[in-house]
Amino acid sequence: MAIQSCGLNLNKARRELQPHGSVPFPCAAYATRCADRPDQAIPWHDHEELEIAYLKEGRMCLQLPGKTYLLEQGDCAVINANTLHAATAAPQCLLHSIVFHIRLVAGDSESVFSTQYLQPLITQTSFQAYLFRGGKRQAEIACFKAAFDAIAHEAPGFEFTVRENLSKLCWFLYVQFAHEIPEAQGGENQDQLRVRKVLDYIHANFSQALTLSQLAKAADIGERECLRCFQRTIQLSPMQYLLKYRMMQGAQLLTQCPEKTVAQVGAACGFDSPSHFSQTFKRFYRCTPRQYRSANDA
Repeated sequence: MAIQSCGLNLNKARRELQPHGSVPFPCAAYATRCADRPDQAIPWHDHEELEIAYLKEGRMCLQLPGKTYLLEQGDCAVINANTLHAATAAPQCLLHSIVFHIRLVAGDSESVFSTQYLQPLITQTSFQAYLFRGGKRQAEIACFKAAFDAIAHEAPGFEFTVRENLSKLCWFLYVQFAHEIPEAQGGENQDQLRVRKVLDYIHANFSQALTLSQLAKAADIGERECLRCFQRTIQLSPMQYLLKYRMMQGAQLLTQCPEKTVAQVGAACGFDSPSHFSQTFKRFYRCTPRQYRSANDA
């Protein structure tokens, strides 16, 4: 894994395609040098993961809908999941960032960490981003640095260090917004329960040829209501989630099962032809399955 260079891969809706990390460890770290040039600007985009951006050098303008923040060297910003954002250097900067899915910290979606803390936090409308100014929040910024360094060096058990420090940051954020989070209503709401049924069905059957009708039936709802539930809850359609999950599973199989051919991996992920799998994989990861396997060959 280690540190990667940032390169956005967006669909027409400005949503990032490439998954961050893997299914077992949904977290990735990036180091990006930017200059105040059109080709080096970070365009408007969003993703389902939280992002923590630390300005190692220089200055940077972070843009969110209706807001612009100037980050100085040593500052750190946490950007909420599913939040549109963009950035430009002012005039140059070195950006270190960690992008991670809440399940890395929360575990199962029915855990207390998810239902009582993380889900209420990321669905809080006032939380678009939170800034740690370098001169005032050294403890929180130290948590980011510890997680980033752990990913960079990949010492045995580094995953525990990453999760521990990201958990501390999530708890800090929850405390900041706790007064704005409504009292818990006693478990998941109807949308969340329906989405959970569909997700469980996808995870168990992603290798099969699935349709929207089948996914909706898994939650005993119609297709239109299934689409609405997913959009309200995770801002992805059921079929978009299925495709992204298949891609993440495919990437994992390519590296963990070297004896499988690309065609076999594609078939195991529900694709009807090797060419379809390869084309879709390249759209998400910006490289062919063979190139991905070669680059990640242990």
